[in-house]
Amino acid sequence: QVQLVESGGGLVQAGGSLRLSCAASGSIFSINVMGWYRQAPGEQRELVTTITSGGRINYADSVKGRFTISRDNAKNTVYLQMNSLKPEDTAVYYCFALGVGINWGQGTQVTVSS
Repeated sequence: QVQLVESGGGLVQAGGSLRLSCAASGSIFSINVMGWYRQAPGEQRELVTTITSGGRINYADSVKGRFTISRDNAKNTVYLQMNSLKPEDTAVYYCFALGVGINWGQGTQVTVSS
């Protein structure tokens, strides 16, 4: 079992930046992929970005060039740097870890005002 704790959400104006963190603990050796989903009110959950244990990274087209995922292996933490934020980025962001099963963070609210 992997436990994930997220932090870093908040309210920001359009064009601003936020950084989300996702700290993993527990059976971290089993993790193959980590990343972020987001879910806006009334919308389906959307995959934002992933990073594999080998360092392969993918982004949704909607965030390419604006968001950057990175990780600090020493801290077992994955980061999501979000720049040039838009109102349509407003959502609850969920960190996940995929290994034997899938584990989720508690979610953190990101609100971008116009």
